[in-house]
Parts: sequence; C-alpha cells; structure tokens
Amino acid sequence: MILHDDHEVLLVDKPSGLLSVPGKGPDLTDCLIARVQAVFPMALLVHRLDRDTSGVMIFALTPHAQRHLGLQFEKRQTKKTYVARVWGNLPEKTGTVDLPLIVDWPNRPLQMVDHENGKQAVTDWRVIGTKENETRVRLTPRTGRSHQLRVHMLALGHPILGDPFYAKGAAADFPRLMLHSQTLQFRHPDGGQGMRITAKCPF
Repeated sequence: MILHDDHEVLLVDKPSGLLSVPGKGPDLTDCLIARVQAVFPMALLVHRLDRDTSGVMIFALTPHAQRHLGLQFEKRQTKKTYVARVWGNLPEKTGTVDLPLIVDWPNRPLQMVDHENGKQAVTDWRVIGTKENETRVRLTPRTGRSHQLRVHMLALGHPILGDPFYAKGAAADFPRLMLHSQTLQFRHPDGGQGMRITAKCPF
C-alpha cells in the first residue's frame, strides 16, 4: 500500500512475509522492490526490512534522492519507531538495551550478543500496553543492526511473539512475527523539509 509519493520519494507499507529484495533461488524472486518497480520503474532501494517485519519502507525515485536518503540512514539522522508484541510482562515501563551484536556464523542469518567482537547496538523501549503474559512495546532503535530489535528483546527475556528464529514454545505459536515499522522520520531530499510517515499497525 502506498503511503506517500512525490517526484523524489515513495513510501509504502510492506506486508509481513514479503522479502524487501530478491532472495537466492527462483522461488524467492517475488519481493517488494520488484512489485514497486512494476509501477514505479525508476524506484531505487534505500534500506530494507526483514521479510517477517511489516511497515514503512522508503524508496528513492531519483539517484539524487537515493544518495541523500542513504546518507541520512548512514549518519543515523532518520528516526524509526516500531510496535511489537512480546512474551511476558516487563517489570519496568521504559528502558534501553545496549548490547553489541554479531552474526552467529554457524547459524546464519541469526545474530547474537558478543561483548568482545560485536558492533554497538542500542534500542530504547517503552511499554504501551499489557495483558496476561504479553506486552505491547514501542521500540526505537538508535542503531541499525540486523535483527537488532529481535535479539535485544530476547536478551531481556521477552522475545517478540511469532519470531521464527528467536521465539520458542508458545511464544513462537503466532501466525506472523509481531513486529511492525510504524513511523519513519526523515528529511526530504528536495529542500530538506522534515517528514514523518506512519503505517497503521495491523495487530
């Protein structure tokens, strides 16, 4: 679903279960960028979301916009907020996870905490609702490591529900990963105006 488009940028709401870019093999060619380019042939990739994560993704419609947005992501000038449903009830209302991450090579694409060799990864979290043995949280990553939110919530003892990699038992028994990229804030490549685009959470 298109959330916003103009002469420089396109923002869409990616469904869960769809790759951002093609995977390896003929059965993994269907992906968001292919669907987007069927309608906007000039669309260029700026960033990715995990296949199981839904929500806001931005594409550039010119090489200038791709460079401009790419630098914003690289310099951490964009701000993303996510909504997740996690297992159990967190004892505090807010907090920050600061745990370095590295790829778990024998078990790729899994990531793991590694205090010696990992790259810095920081996530702010805030409880926005609770019910029996489940908490809804707003997650704001300050860094952009692979699987960062998923591993950080697991490290707290509260894996994201429906996570096929990190949740176990009843926490894994959900129809999808309960993680949604709700908002993206960025500066428009044409003029630098601040923009905030939101995709309604589907769960």
